[in-house]
Amino acid sequence: MTFSGALTLTDLNDFITPSQACIKPVEAPEPETQIEIDSSGAYHELEVGTSKRKKLKKAEISLNDCLACSGCITSAESILITAQSHLEVLNFLSSNPPPTSPDHRIPVLSIAPQSLASFAASISASPSTPAPPLRKILRRVQAFCTQELGFHRVYDTTFARHLALQEHTREFMERKGKRTILRQEKNLPMPMISSACPGWVCYAEKTHAEMIPFMSRTKSPQSIMGTLVKTWMGRKWSTSPDKVYHVTVMPCYDKKLEASRKEFYDDAYATRDVDCVLTTGELEIMMKERGWNLSLPVEGEDDDEAVYYQKDETALPELLQHPGTSSGSYLHTLIAALSTQSSILSSKVIRTADYEEFILKDTETGEILFKGAKCYGFRNLQNVVRKEARGYDFVEVMACPGGCVNGGGQIRPPASGWTANGLDSEARRRDFFRTEFRAVETENVVGLTVQW
Repeated sequence: MTFSGALTLTDLNDFITPSQACIKPVEAPEPETQIEIDSSGAYHELEVGTSKRKKLKKAEISLNDCLACSGCITSAESILITAQSHLEVLNFLSSNPPPTSPDHRIPVLSIAPQSLASFAASISASPSTPAPPLRKILRRVQAFCTQELGFHRVYDTTFARHLALQEHTREFMERKGKRTILRQEKNLPMPMISSACPGWVCYAEKTHAEMIPFMSRTKSPQSIMGTLVKTWMGRKWSTSPDKVYHVTVMPCYDKKLEASRKEFYDDAYATRDVDCVLTTGELEIMMKERGWNLSLPVEGEDDDEAVYYQKDETALPELLQHPGTSSGSYLHTLIAALSTQSSILSSKVIRTADYEEFILKDTETGEILFKGAKCYGFRNLQNVVRKEARGYDFVEVMACPGGCVNGGGQIRPPASGWTANGLDSEARRRDFFRTEFRAVETENVVGLTVQW
C-alpha cells in the first residue's frame, strides 16, 4: 500500500470536522508560473509575461490518503497513544516499589488469542510446517513476562471473551424481543452492530453519530478483562483496583484508544481498567531486546491443564474455543443461540470474503429466523453507513480487512520464501533457476532500458 505526499489540513487544531476540507497539495509550479483562483474557486496556472493559462485539475483523495492522515485522531488521543508504549511499561516495572512497600502495584498482563496466533505464525519454520499449539505459545509468553519482566500473573483473554459473548447474546435477545412484541421496527435499535472494534467505534462517533443507537452496549473482552483483573482478582489478592497495574497485549493499535476512554475509568479508585496496551509487535520488540527466543520450549509447557490450575489457585480458564470468525465470534455465537433442530444455515459472499451474509431459516415453515453479516475493512464499512445494514438483524463489524487477526499491531510476516532457517526448498529452487528484471533510467539513454 502506498500513500501520496503529506496531507494538509487548514486551520486545524484537533480532528477533521465536516466544515474543514481535506486537501492533497499539488506539485509546486516552476518559478516562471503562478497560480490564480477565479471567482468559481477553480485554480489556474499562468505563465508570467504571457496570456497562457491552464486550468488545473482538482486534487483527488483516495481512501489510502485518508487513512494515512491522523486527522481522525484528536490531539488528546495522540498524547494518550504516546503514553501507552512498551517503554512506559518498562519504566513502570523498573520503578515499581518492592511487594513489601505500601506503594507496590501488582503487575498483571493479559494477551489476546489473536496475538498468540501471530506469535505462533512468526516462529513457524515454513508455510508447510504447522505452528506450535497456542497453549505452548502462551506458556512461553508467561515465562518471559514473569521471569524476565517481573509480571505477577499472565492470562489470555478468552475467558473475558466468553463472558462478553454471553452478555452480547443476552443484549441481542432483549432487542429482538422488544421489536417482535411492539411491532415498531423503526423506533427500535435494530439491526444490532458489534462494538468490540475501537476503530469502528471511533469512526462512527466522529463522523456518523446516527449509527450509535444501533451499536452494541456490551463491553469488549479487553474491557471486561480489566474489570476481572482489577476488581475480581484484586479481591483474591486482598488488594484494591488501584494497586493492580494491568497491561494488555492486543493485535490492534486502536485498543490503546479504547483503554483511554472515560467509560473504562474507575472514579472511586482513580484508576483505569487497563493501564497500558501493547501491540503484539511491541511485545516482540521487548523479547528481542532481552534476547528471548520464543521458539525454544520452557519448563512446564507440556503439563496438563489440570496441573497448571493446581499450581495457581487464581488461574482463569484458558484458551476457550469459540467457533466462528477470528474476530471474536460475535456473529456465529448469535447463530448458535438461535439455531433449532429444524433450522438450516446458508451463507453468501456479497463482494469479497470480508463481506459475507448469513441466513438462518426454518426448514419446516420457511421462516427466516436470523439474517446477519460480517463486514470487515473500511471499504465495506461504507455499506453499513449507507444503510445497507437495514435488512439484517446483526452485523459483525471490524475496521481491519480480514478482521482482528490481521490487525495493524500484529507481527509482520517474513519476506516470501524466507524461514527461520533460511530459504525453504521452493524458494531455493526459484533462486537457483530464475532471475529478475528491473527498469532503470539512465542519463544517456532516452526512455527505459532493461538491466539483467
